[in-house]
Amino acid sequence: MYATVPDLLRLLAVPAFAYGAYRDIETRRVPDLLWPPLLVLGVVCLAIEGWNALHAPNAFTLRAFALRTVVSLLIVGGLGVFFYVVPVGFGGADAKALVTISVLLPTYPTYYFDGFVLPHVPTTIRVFALTVLTNALILGMAYPLYLLCSNAARGEVASVMAVGKRVPVERLPVEHGSLLEDREGTHFTGGLDLDALRMYCRWRGVTLADLRDDPELRDPATLPAEPNDPTDGMVTKGDGDVRTDGGTTTSADDTIDTGRASVDTDREGNHDDPWGAAAFLDDIEGSAYGTSPASLREGLDVVTEREAVWITPGTPFFVTLCLGLIVAFTYGDILFAVLGAFGLV
Repeated sequence: MYATVPDLLRLLAVPAFAYGAYRDIETRRVPDLLWPPLLVLGVVCLAIEGWNALHAPNAFTLRAFALRTVVSLLIVGGLGVFFYVVPVGFGGADAKALVTISVLLPTYPTYYFDGFVLPHVPTTIRVFALTVLTNALILGMAYPLYLLCSNAARGEVASVMAVGKRVPVERLPVEHGSLLEDREGTHFTGGLDLDALRMYCRWRGVTLADLRDDPELRDPATLPAEPNDPTDGMVTKGDGDVRTDGGTTTSADDTIDTGRASVDTDREGNHDDPWGAAAFLDDIEGSAYGTSPASLREGLDVVTEREAVWITPGTPFFVTLCLGLIVAFTYGDILFAVLGAFGLV
């Protein structure tokens, strides 16, 4: 294989992104330590290519390099910065990945083999970061189709079958996403985040099975006096039992300070803070992924009353970004190939 030094160095992005995609699938978390080395690598590659373009005999080489770098940084990097500041459906890792790609992959790499060249389908503008992004977006569109077909094949028909899946409640401690139904069985988006559910269970020192088996745990008087660290809700090994070491067991005689003189109940036994949802959110001094006391109570009622629920796993964009990167290095630009097939480019 023949390629320039920067193009060979850029291949290191593939194993790095593959590792990040693996972590995203397993935990929905991508280590922040992934980005600094890739950014440094990107700056080194830019410096080498910039030096070569500056000393190239053809002045167009420098202008083309500068234009592609600026387009990559402004469009792809700018999108990453925007999604980091305004996280509308994008995680922090997704946004950082876009910024990293804009620095590391502004120009098209070329790899010469005996008899063929990769990428197979380059674009006219030759901004490689744009190819990775458009590939990821196109590949990401296939995920709802996969959900739709897999749900239909299992006979799981619902209005949310293109964005969710139905899973046994006992699987929720190791699933990612959020609930897609309420107590009335209405399907909707924006339900209880499963990371927040894990945080709540860890904070109380109970498992989801405990909550389902013991209706008395709905009583806020059973909250522990010394709650556990709720963590960030990440799935970890052994999440069939999400207790946290150092927690205390719950009992009606061992209560957490909720800021009230007593816990009130009405004649039907309904508590003023069912499940201790408000006490939990007050104690952690955070939103737990946008969870409100009302949505936490609603979600806990659903998962303790049902045997199976609809959840939305979301589209792991980092995974599709990794796939888009691999396709870009090998096949090339999917969108450009489709447009070319219709004679549009």
